[in-house]
Amino acid sequence: MDLHALEKRPGEDGYLFGPGPAWFAFAMTLALMVVDYVDRQVIVSLFPYMKADWGLSDKQLGALVSVVSVTVALGALPVALFADRASRVKSIVAMATVWSLATISCMFTRSYGQLLAARSLVGLGEAGYGSVGAALIASHFPARMRSALLAGFFASASVGSVLGVMLGGVIAAKWGWHAAFGVVGVPGLLLALAYLKVRDYRTVALDPSLDAKRRSLGEAARHIVGLLVRSPTMLWVCIGGAAQLIVVSALWSWLPSFLNRVHGIAPAQAAVKAALVVLAGALGSVVWGAVVDRAGRRAPARKLATMALLCIVSLLLIAFAFGANRLGIALDAGAQFALIVAGGFVATCTVGPVSAIVIDVIHPGVRATGSSVLALFQNLFGLAAGPFLAGVLSDAWGLTQALTAIPAFGAVAALAFLIAGRSYAADKGRAGELALARAAATPALA
Repeated sequence: MDLHALEKRPGEDGYLFGPGPAWFAFAMTLALMVVDYVDRQVIVSLFPYMKADWGLSDKQLGALVSVVSVTVALGALPVALFADRASRVKSIVAMATVWSLATISCMFTRSYGQLLAARSLVGLGEAGYGSVGAALIASHFPARMRSALLAGFFASASVGSVLGVMLGGVIAAKWGWHAAFGVVGVPGLLLALAYLKVRDYRTVALDPSLDAKRRSLGEAARHIVGLLVRSPTMLWVCIGGAAQLIVVSALWSWLPSFLNRVHGIAPAQAAVKAALVVLAGALGSVVWGAVVDRAGRRAPARKLATMALLCIVSLLLIAFAFGANRLGIALDAGAQFALIVAGGFVATCTVGPVSAIVIDVIHPGVRATGSSVLALFQNLFGLAAGPFLAGVLSDAWGLTQALTAIPAFGAVAALAFLIAGRSYAADKGRAGELALARAAATPALA
């Protein structure tokens, strides 16, 4: 998605169709984002029930979470390329319909293979929704309002994650774990039908060099590789962001099961407690984003050093919370949970800053592509890897040991951010020079 091309439309400082259609589009797109993440996260609080009913290994349970992120990562670029050429509204309606029907179909599965296939379809439906939804919102509103509105749009994913973790356990306790998929899947279908009332915008013409990048998957893939080669900062930030998300996704996915197995908390109550950690992470992403921005005001490279420090802090808090007892340090359940909440609050420190840094070091004309590269890394190597890897380690060592070891990826993230800090200033300066050259050339081309 080239969101910046939208800024070249005539009347950019006004609403595309008026305030009413714009706010309706925003409300509908925001609501679908919440439902998107409810459907994605609902399964983690169902693990205790599924393990008891089907005798699944933790590796199998982890794969049910990871497969969604894998299909999201692999499908996002094709979906975005299609939506750029066709109707954004119809693309979103199709996506919401697919992921909602796939979620509902999980209710009727009777084997692990069927459930894994249905979950992969959930990811296929959700692929590209973030970028297409963001582009639609940006098109409807004046340029001066876009940053705040897009921040709210992406923040709603955290709301959906909290609700998904909490609702899964509560619904399963009343009607069984199969029913949870049906209950959370239906709202998406209703919203998809209502979304047909959202007004679409026409495709915006790009300059030939950028338009060529979106003509095929091959061209887009070559462009992505070129971006990573030209900007070492972007490469290392993508690696660091993905490594830290391994920690976050593993913690969010396996905490309900940990509370149930280790502390004997009923699945419904475990889900509610785990949702508090997800909520702490959502708040932390906002707080630490502001802290990182402030740290880099005088020396931009300090952003990366601050992120590295925060990753180490989250490593220490989470690893100590799960591993203190093995060190001979007695922690009661309350103290342990408080440390987990603190660690979860810090662990999301990279969520906002990595996106901003990638945008800093990428040519303005292809920033959306740069953001899609970051999303690919985060989904495929972060969100997909965390739950599955924790499940594999849990089968081998036990869940407590696995959750003690997984935070070590915070050290990988910290190292990657420190390396990125060495080239950040140069890459940012180069991107700024290209932007100035492009702006200077524009009148001559007119």
